[in-house]
Amino acid sequence: MKNFDNSFLSDKIKLIAGVDEVGRGPLAGPVVSAAVIFDEHVFIEGINDSKKLTAKEREELFPLILKYAAAYAVASVSHGQIDRINILQASLRAMYMAVKRLKINPDLILVDGNKTFDYFVPVIPIVKGDSKSFSIAAASIVAKVIRDRLMKRLNEYYPQYLWAKNKGYPTRDHIQAIKLFGICPLHRKSFLKKILAGETQTGIFEVKVQLNHTEEV
Repeated sequence: MKNFDNSFLSDKIKLIAGVDEVGRGPLAGPVVSAAVIFDEHVFIEGINDSKKLTAKEREELFPLILKYAAAYAVASVSHGQIDRINILQASLRAMYMAVKRLKINPDLILVDGNKTFDYFVPVIPIVKGDSKSFSIAAASIVAKVIRDRLMKRLNEYYPQYLWAKNKGYPTRDHIQAIKLFGICPLHRKSFLKKILAGETQTGIFEVKVQLNHTEEV
């Protein structure tokens, strides 16, 4: 994976930012993106696509990534914005914001997937990039850890949806809870049309939540 990133290095390309997002599929919460830049000689054993790692492995790698990265940044786009502009545009916006927040400007940006955003340096989409690129994989870990921690914290306000366990994804228990209790203010309404079709909401739970993270409201 490190060799994959280094293959892009040249006289003009010295710093590469790997970018990935987490949270396209959940029914609730934000989409979170991370951007990470490493020096060409930095290698951290165990970095891989976050989906191939256990929660414990991700938590162990997370502080190492932050320690040895030349620069990193995180950004998110809220459930409300997702409903307004759709999940694809929200994901691209989160990735753009993460790159823009880097304290060091990269010479090249590698993005997981087949879509990109406009930037003043080249942006290259890498299909299954989180399993090919060292920096994209690191970004996927950072984004996953940040989002999982957020959903666990929000679970304290809405325990009926079991977000500490399902992180907002459409598990059977989550869907059953939505049908039983109705939706809450942090659900993505555009994702719930089929689930709620023909169902009578028993109520909408409201609570003021102060989100102390990088979410764009």
